[in-house]
Amino acid sequence: MQQEVIVAGFGGQGVLFAGKLLAYTAMEVGKEVTWIPSYGPEMRGGTANCTVVISDEEIGSAFVKNPTAVIAMNKPSLDKFEDLVAPGGVLVVNSSMVDRPVMRTDITVVSLPANEIAEALGSSKSVNMVVVGALLGNLDLLPMEAVEKALDDHTPERHKKFLKGNIEALHKGAAYQVAEKA
Repeated sequence: MQQEVIVAGFGGQGVLFAGKLLAYTAMEVGKEVTWIPSYGPEMRGGTANCTVVISDEEIGSAFVKNPTAVIAMNKPSLDKFEDLVAPGGVLVVNSSMVDRPVMRTDITVVSLPANEIAEALGSSKSVNMVVVGALLGNLDLLPMEAVEKALDDHTPERHKKFLKGNIEALHKGAAYQVAEKA
């Protein structure tokens, strides 16, 4: 089976790291993977997204037209990617940064106040882990234990002090209930 995920938001929200974490995890559990970043020259504050393709078999193309899932960390990302989610797919929306409802009725929508959840856990920088957790809690993509291990393995030493909080953020996101079911 092949699953495609687009993670999108502003530069500085940890969009690219969230995608890398999914890619690292998939590699470590023996899957085939592609990870492609896309961002403007301004990076922090500008738009950023990445595409992750995870498959049991060789991946024919890293190009994704209709992803299985999209994580939209802000309104411009929702506006850009909502229509592309494959019917029956999953759309995770950071409602802290989005002021409109999702218009699609043929997909699973998980809308959660990721900024507020991260801040309540003590770090506004763990928003990306909250939304990744929400994706994992609502799509059979990767085992949480493997994601935790990959997070530990790929967190630089200087950031290890944030590991426990990031794992907690993953679990808080994963516990979030689906708002609408396709």
